[in-house]
Amino acid sequence: MTVLIIGASGFLGTELVRQARAAGRTTAATFHSRPGGASGTSWHQLDLRDASRLDAVLDAVAPTAVINAASGEANWVVTADGPLRLAVATASRGIRLVHVSSDAIFSGADVHYDETALPDPVTPYGAAKATAETAVRLLHPCAVVARTSLIIGDRGSAHERIVHELAVGTREGALFTDDVRCPVHVTDLAAALWELASSDATGVFHLAGPDAVSRHALGVLVARRDGLDPALLPAGRRTDSTLPGALDVRLDSRATQRRLSTRLRGVREFLGKG
Repeated sequence: MTVLIIGASGFLGTELVRQARAAGRTTAATFHSRPGGASGTSWHQLDLRDASRLDAVLDAVAPTAVINAASGEANWVVTADGPLRLAVATASRGIRLVHVSSDAIFSGADVHYDETALPDPVTPYGAAKATAETAVRLLHPCAVVARTSLIIGDRGSAHERIVHELAVGTREGALFTDDVRCPVHVTDLAAALWELASSDATGVFHLAGPDAVSRHALGVLVARRDGLDPALLPAGRRTDSTLPGALDVRLDSRATQRRLSTRLRGVREFLGKG
């Protein structure tokens, strides 16, 4: 089984490659501007906006499955149109597809969202991710759409870097007390994605931790783990800011968890009780 990891030089992609090497999996990986540092993996430059390049990479690698871990941020052509091209290309070749989506597709109006919930995004990024989901499910009916939340690691994630920068005063801003999510550890998320890629599962899965915390509470947990003073973290409310985005979005992963052997730990467990 050969698996192609798209977006492999990113935070999640790097962990997917690491776990693949540790398990002796045959993998290939793509990068946009700079390849990752993992040896023993074939690296291919790929811009999802380039359909001909996508075809060339798929033909060269001939993967059994593809895991799309690329973010694309708010770039519509990459985040929405790219997965559409990928769904068409993989479906026509009979290649299994696991597409990583985000809780940004939800507005927060319902707070709790299980796998049957329909997208209602309120940001450009959320709209792009929701469009990608729709395209993947329509054009590749046997694909997996894996929605996740804030991805945390062992000091390597963007969220953890923000906490450190705020604590030492090299970044302006605040951590919101009314912005709630269900963080997941990158090792748990990557393991779950590998489990799904290796199975015959199809449809929507939620891969988030069971603990709902605000971004400020998350920052406090990170600070305590890393020996920083939580009192140095500025607090605020999203409702008092001009920043767009959902407030309380809690992915309910219980149905997915019952189908997986990988345990998705809560943030209070993997960051410590504090």
